[in-house]
Amino acid sequence: MEISLARQEDLPVINEIYNQAVRQLFCTAHLEEVGMEEREQWFAAHNPAVHPVFVVLDDQRILGYVSLGPYREDRQALAHVAEVSYYVDQMERGKGVGSLLLRHALDIASEYGFSILIAILLHRNPSSIGLLHKFGFEEWGRMPGIASIDEQEADHLYYGLKL
Repeated sequence: MEISLARQEDLPVINEIYNQAVRQLFCTAHLEEVGMEEREQWFAAHNPAVHPVFVVLDDQRILGYVSLGPYREDRQALAHVAEVSYYVDQMERGKGVGSLLLRHALDIASEYGFSILIAILLHRNPSSIGLLHKFGFEEWGRMPGIASIDEQEADHLYYGLKL
């Protein structure tokens, strides 16, 4: 497996992986699948020199991706903080792909000027919580019952790690 910067031509696969999480429920707060126009806007906002997106490839097949995105981008005092997001193809989950992606994000974050990573997720996503704990992230905040998915409440969690 190899990790490389995501390219425009990777977007259809990136978008499908994300939409798998939408369909699974509780892996994102989106309730409707994201279209390609929205994905292209998301990608355009991730300047690879500032907020990169990486894909993990196996035999040229994308297995997942990780991004370092802005956290409160308009607040200069928080410029050293990035939101880390990662998604793995449903057929590749449980095979170490998420660990590889998160390890890569941690390894390169300081090169982009980040000293703190934040992960924002729902408490009904135990796999992601376990992955974050594995890499030393801790729960820094919780908004109880704020999300509503299929008439079920979910807490919105903020996990953080000082690098």
